[in-house]
Amino acid sequence: MSRFKCLVAGVALALGMSSAAHAAEPLQAGFVYIGPTGDHGWTYSHDVGRKEVDAKFGDKVKTQGIENVPETADSERVFRDLASKGTKVIFATSFGYMNQMEKVSKAFPKTVFMHATGYKSGKNLGTYDVRTYEGAYMLGVVAGKMTKNGKLGVVGSFPIPEVIRNINAYTIGARSVNPKVTTRVVWVNTWFDPGKEREAALTLIAQGVDVLMQNTDSPAIVQAAKEKGVYAFGWDSDMSKFGDKAHLAASVLHWGTIYNETVEKVLAGTWKPTPIWYGVKQGAVNIEAFGPAVPADVKKLAEERRDGIKAGTLHPFAGPLKDQAGKEFVAAGKSLPDSELAKMNFYVEGVEGSVPK
Repeated sequence: MSRFKCLVAGVALALGMSSAAHAAEPLQAGFVYIGPTGDHGWTYSHDVGRKEVDAKFGDKVKTQGIENVPETADSERVFRDLASKGTKVIFATSFGYMNQMEKVSKAFPKTVFMHATGYKSGKNLGTYDVRTYEGAYMLGVVAGKMTKNGKLGVVGSFPIPEVIRNINAYTIGARSVNPKVTTRVVWVNTWFDPGKEREAALTLIAQGVDVLMQNTDSPAIVQAAKEKGVYAFGWDSDMSKFGDKAHLAASVLHWGTIYNETVEKVLAGTWKPTPIWYGVKQGAVNIEAFGPAVPADVKKLAEERRDGIKAGTLHPFAGPLKDQAGKEFVAAGKSLPDSELAKMNFYVEGVEGSVPK
């Protein structure tokens, strides 16, 4: 073989090896978290989903989770840094990241951006969420059966539709089995602050509440319930180890259902910014980790309600339903459409106090 042919063959071989190496490069997927992954709560449940991506795709995908990113300009920096380093799909796991992610998505049109619980979208910006209100409804059914005095409490994070919807669903579920139940809310204006969460829980307990739910991330509420001899629920994950007999059950989120589907579509080149809102039917939320204080018949009832939601025969916001002022907002035989659920800004009948402005 001539020196020229050897050179050509060598270049071809090098190019082939380069192409093969490039083809073997894993898809980079980034997950941006509002808090620490820990072993409980919202961020933990998302990180469990990230690990499910690792398990499903193996060497085809390389994931990275970034913890404790504030919902400020810091998040914009993190999104931009991930995209500039070749991350092909970025998941923002908190509502307050929305505007920053939208801005960065426009600067990196070849990167897929996915924002949890938001409503803004674009050509390469999609939204995803879990129907957490279905979990709240099921917890409400248990609460309605377990309360001794009919006084329920919720530690709320921020007064946004997602959280208001959960408070309402919790109350609807409870009143479906105990019509005299009322719900009180204390807002802490944070997703994760164990000190504030504990203080809010103790305030509700001092007001006579004997069953607590939360829309915050730490186990402080469950711990306070254990200390004061009342009941509470795990939120987003099983929190039974923090509450022992005080822990009645947990609304557990399974984000891997969404993450695996999204990554698969990105790998296949078929991803589109179609909104995702999965619930019990898709296996994205479930009532789990029932505690020893819950009687068998109450557990059975909650699971029957879950099965009804899964089958489509039960909707937590099925009429007739009235708002706090006694005005009917869902007629009998009807259920509230997603478009109305997505912008909920009022309390239902049975919730005390007023929604912060």
